[in-house]
Amino acid sequence: MKRPAIARLPGGEPLPADLSGGVVAIGNFDGVHRGHQAVLSVAREIAEAKDRPLVCLTFEPHPRSVFAPDRPVARLTPAPMRARLLGALGFDAVVEQRFDRDFAGLSPDAFVEDVLVGCLGASHVVAGFDFHYGAKRGGTPQTLVAAGEKHRFGATLVPAFQDEGGETVSSSRIRTLLRDGDVAAAAGLFGYRWTIRGTVQTGAQLGRTLGYPTANITLEPDTMLKFGIYAVRLRRADGTLHDGVASFGRRPTFDDGAALFETFLFDFSGDLYGETVDVSLFGFLRGEEKFASAEALVEQMDRDSAEARALLAGVSPLGELDRVIAF
Repeated sequence: MKRPAIARLPGGEPLPADLSGGVVAIGNFDGVHRGHQAVLSVAREIAEAKDRPLVCLTFEPHPRSVFAPDRPVARLTPAPMRARLLGALGFDAVVEQRFDRDFAGLSPDAFVEDVLVGCLGASHVVAGFDFHYGAKRGGTPQTLVAAGEKHRFGATLVPAFQDEGGETVSSSRIRTLLRDGDVAAAAGLFGYRWTIRGTVQTGAQLGRTLGYPTANITLEPDTMLKFGIYAVRLRRADGTLHDGVASFGRRPTFDDGAALFETFLFDFSGDLYGETVDVSLFGFLRGEEKFASAEALVEQMDRDSAEARALLAGVSPLGELDRVIAF
C-alpha cells in the first residue's frame, strides 16, 4: 500500500480516500531522533500488520513560537527535512496541522472528533507516553485511550526511549550537544548525522584566493551550532557524495562578518552556485580562531583537511536514516 513518494498535506481538510483510515503517529517530531523513532516504528509495525496507510500528524509552526514568540525554538529539522526523514521511515503522508491560538483552543473532545476522526479517519493512533492535547493540554494519555474506545480507533502509548547510558533521548538534549559542537554525540542520539540543507550562494571568494574554494550556505539566524571546523559529507542534487571540511562562523581573521557555513570539498572541481545541497556533519575538529596572517590560516586549514580526511575514511552508517541522509 506504499505510495511512491511521501505526501505533505495541510491540516484541516479530510485526507484523500487512499490515506484515510490509517495508523496515525502524533507528535512534533523535531529532529526525528531515536526517541521519536521509537514511536514511529511502533506506528509502522501496526500499519503493516493491519495493511493500513501510515500517516504522521505534526504541527507547524512549533507550538512554542505561538505561546512564547520571544523564545523561539531552534529547529533541528525544518518541515521539509522532517518530511523527508519520515518518508525514509516508510510514512505515506505527513499532515502538517497549522498550530495557532484557534487550534490550540480546541477542546480535547473537539481535537479527537474534528481532527483524528473527522479529518484523518484514524483507525489507530500512536503517541508518546506523555502526549497531551487540546486546550490547556487538557487531553491526557488516559483520555486518548478512552476516546479511542468511544470512537472505535485503537490507541497505543509508547514509553520514553533511553539511550545506552540510561538517559532519555530528547530534542533539548540534542540542541545542547550542537551548541557545544559535539556533533558525534548528537548523531548517537539522532541515529543519523545531523544534516543541513541550503542553496549554495556567491560569496566574497576569500577561500578561492587561499586555495580553498568553498560552497557557502547561510543558515537560519537561530541555528544553535557552535562556531568551528567540522568534517562533513556533501550530497549534491544528483545524489553524488563528496567529502570535505566546513567552517561555520564569522571569519575573524578577515572581516568578522555575518555567520556563514563554508564547505571545502576534497578533490572536487565544478560549479555549485545556485544548487541545493545537503551537508552532513561527522565530527568537530576545533573551534573558530583568529590567525595572525592568511599564511598561518592556510597552514591550519591544511591540518584540518588532513584530519577530516582521516575521520571520514573510517565512518560507517549509523542506521537506516543515515544511509538516506549522509551516504
